[in-house]
Amino acid sequence: MNASLELLLRELKLPAMLTHAQALAIEAERAAWGFTRYLHTLAELEVEERRQRRVQRRRKESSLPSGKTLTTLEMARLPESVRRQLPTLCEGQFVEQAQNLLAFGLPGRGKTHALCAVGHALVERGYRVLFTPAYQLVQRLLAAKQALRLEKELHKLDGFAAIVVDDIGYVQQSRAEMEVLFTFLAERYERKSVLISSNLVFSQWDRIFHDPMTTAAAIDRLVHHAIISVFDTISTPVY
Repeated sequence: MNASLELLLRELKLPAMLTHAQALAIEAERAAWGFTRYLHTLAELEVEERRQRRVQRRRKESSLPSGKTLTTLEMARLPESVRRQLPTLCEGQFVEQAQNLLAFGLPGRGKTHALCAVGHALVERGYRVLFTPAYQLVQRLLAAKQALRLEKELHKLDGFAAIVVDDIGYVQQSRAEMEVLFTFLAERYERKSVLISSNLVFSQWDRIFHDPMTTAAAIDRLVHHAIISVFDTISTPVY
């Protein structure tokens, strides 16, 4: 490769073009490509490698369990209704519409795995996603509130198009914890998506929020724009 061209590609921060330019030039000469096709192919390689690097960064920041993908999900164990939902959910339109995804069922029914699989698919499509157990999210928000930086923490979380909150209701919340959890849900209402797994149906959510009015308000915000997936073969009514 011409030394000055190499310097220019480095200066322009085009590493894929720098890597492939020489080999592709040989291929272009052998196949009698025109200059336009050669340049177009180089540009495509640059764009694709940038996309892959971006996906890798976003997968790392997501904290999604690496083993919980669509490939490893045991589809045969899922209810038919959930199997039908998954392909559409993985396309990400519900995120564009700021809808929530709520997964209910007894422990061991595949709720977490399914939500993580959707999360991985969203990352592949370019969305910023965050996975967090509910108790970790609550402790994170509570610590921020005590340090008088809750607004900043919520703004940071707002950068994620979708947040997977795993096992909400698994650990009973104190009033202070309940308040920051409600604030988080209210802040994302109609703006950003929340994906929640829970072994408690809505009629049991007073165990989480401890107050009938707060419980009703939280449920109302979640359900107003939501897709509900029930993971029990013989399901308990969600309400």
